[in-house]
Amino acid sequence: MMKDYRTLKLLDRFERVFNRFNIDYKTMRRILQVKLTMDGRRVPTIFSQNAKKKETSNQYIKSLWIYVLFGLFMIPFLLMGENYLFQMSIFYGVFTFFIMTSMISDFSSVLLDIRDRNILFPKPVDRRTISTAKMVHVIIYLSFLTIALVGIPLIVGLFVNGFLFFLVSILNIILLDLFVVGLTALIYLSILRFFDGEKLKDIINYVQIMLSLAIMVGYQLLVRSFEIIDLTVSLEPQWWQVFIFPMWFGANMELIMNGVFQPFYLLFTALGILFPLLSILIYIKCNPAFEQNLQKLTYHGKAKEKTRNKLGQYLLNVICRSHEEKTFFRFASLMMKNERDFKLKVYPSLGFSIVIPFIFILNGFSTDFNALATSKAYLSIYFSLIIVPTILILLKFSGKYKGAWIFRVAPIHSLKPLFTGTIKAFLINLYLPVYLILFVLFIALFGIRILPDLIVVFINTCLYSVICFAILKKSLPFSESFDEYNQNSNGAIIFGLMVIAALFAGLHFISTLFPYGIYLYVVLSLVFLRILWKWAFNITWEKIHE
Repeated sequence: MMKDYRTLKLLDRFERVFNRFNIDYKTMRRILQVKLTMDGRRVPTIFSQNAKKKETSNQYIKSLWIYVLFGLFMIPFLLMGENYLFQMSIFYGVFTFFIMTSMISDFSSVLLDIRDRNILFPKPVDRRTISTAKMVHVIIYLSFLTIALVGIPLIVGLFVNGFLFFLVSILNIILLDLFVVGLTALIYLSILRFFDGEKLKDIINYVQIMLSLAIMVGYQLLVRSFEIIDLTVSLEPQWWQVFIFPMWFGANMELIMNGVFQPFYLLFTALGILFPLLSILIYIKCNPAFEQNLQKLTYHGKAKEKTRNKLGQYLLNVICRSHEEKTFFRFASLMMKNERDFKLKVYPSLGFSIVIPFIFILNGFSTDFNALATSKAYLSIYFSLIIVPTILILLKFSGKYKGAWIFRVAPIHSLKPLFTGTIKAFLINLYLPVYLILFVLFIALFGIRILPDLIVVFINTCLYSVICFAILKKSLPFSESFDEYNQNSNGAIIFGLMVIAALFAGLHFISTLFPYGIYLYVVLSLVFLRILWKWAFNITWEKIHE
C-alpha cells in the first residue's frame, strides 16, 4: 500500500478549487501519490552485487541542505537598512537564479516527460487532470526548494523588519515561483509548436544554454542598475530595467514599506502582480496543446548517414593510440551527442562556464577597464573548470543504462581504454569548444602575451580531470540510471573538488611572479599529467564493484 504523504493531505484542503476548474481531484491525487512514491525509490545499479536497502524516504528532500546553506548567504541583504528596492531586488535576484537553474536542469525533464501521455492517455482519465498532476508535481518540489532557500532568511526578516515585510515577501516569493514555472513552460511550448523530431531536441538544449546565459547576464544588469557612492545606494531609472523582473518585486516592497508612490514603483509593482498570474493562466489555457506537441519528442526523424572525413580520422588517430580506445572514444562521443537526459543536465552548465570568467572580470574592472589588458585577470578562466567534476559525475548515468550489459559480454581485456577513451571524448567534445571560445576572447582582451598561460590552463584542465576521476567513485560510463543522480546530493563533492581547481589557479599565479616561471609550470604540469594518466586509469572489475 502506498504511503499517504503529508503533502497530499495539505493539498486536500484545496480540493474544491481543483474541482471548480473541472479537474478530477481524486484521480489527480492518485497520480501524484504514485509519482511521489516513485520519487522515493532508488533504481538499483546494473552491476551492483549487493542488494540495496529499500528506500522509503525521498532522497531529494534529504539533499536540500545545500540550498539551506545557500539561503544563509542571502540573510545579509535583509540587514542592510531600509533601501528595500536595492536589497530586496538583489535578494529576489539570487533567489531567481537558484530557482531558474533548478527549473532548467532538474525540472525540465519533468515538464518534457512523455511517459504520462503514453501510460495514462489510453486510459479513461481526463487529460486536463493528467496535465494538472504534472504541474502540481513540479510545484510540490519547487515549494520544498523554495522553503529550503528562503525559509530561514524570511524568519530573520520577520524579526528584523516586521510582520508586514514577512507577509509581502511570502507573496512575492509565490508570485516569483509562478512566474518561473509559467515562463519556462511557455518557452518550451513555443519551441514545440515550430519544431519536431531530433531538431526539436537540439533546439531545446540550445534554449537551455541561452536561458542559463540570460540568467547570468540579467543578474549582472540587476547589480549594475544601482550605484553605490559612499555607502549610499542610488538608482537612475532606465527603460531596460523593465525586463529585470526581480526589480518588480523589490519595487513593490519599497512601495509598501516606505510608501514611495512614484510612477516607476507603481509600474513595477503592477508588472510583478500581472505577469506571474498571466503566465500561469496562459500556460493552463495552452496546456492541452503543450501535451499534444510533446508527442513530437518521440519522433526521431530519418537516420543520418554516417560519414567520416579524413581530417577527423587523422585527429582520432592522434588523440587515441589503441583500437579499443578509439572505439570507446567514438561510443562516448555518440552518447554525449544523442543522450537527451545527459544533454538536459550538461548543456546549461556549459553556458555558465563561458559567462562566469567574464563576470569576475567585469566586477573587478568596472571602474578602470583600461587596466585590464596589463592585469592578471585572465586567471579567471579557471572558473570554466566548474563543469569538469559535474560532467565527470554525470558520465556514469544514462537514460539507456540497461544496455550497459554490453560491457560485460564484450571482449574487454582491460578497462583502461574504456575510461581513457571516455575522458578524452569529454575533453574534446564538451570542454574544448568552451575553451576555444574563451581562448579567442581572452586573447582579444589581454593580447598574445597570455598564450603560454592559456596553454597551461588546458594542460591543467586535463590534469584536473584525471584527479577528479581518481577521487570520484568508479563506475562504468553510462551504466546507471539518472534516478540515482536525482536522488543523491553531489554538491559537497563538487565543492570539494573545486578547491583543487583553486589550487591550480593559485600555483599558476605564483608561477607568473618569477622570470620564465610559466614555462617551468608548463613542464611540471605535463610531467604530472603523464604520471597520473598512467596510474589513475588502472581500474579492475573489483574496484568497479566497490
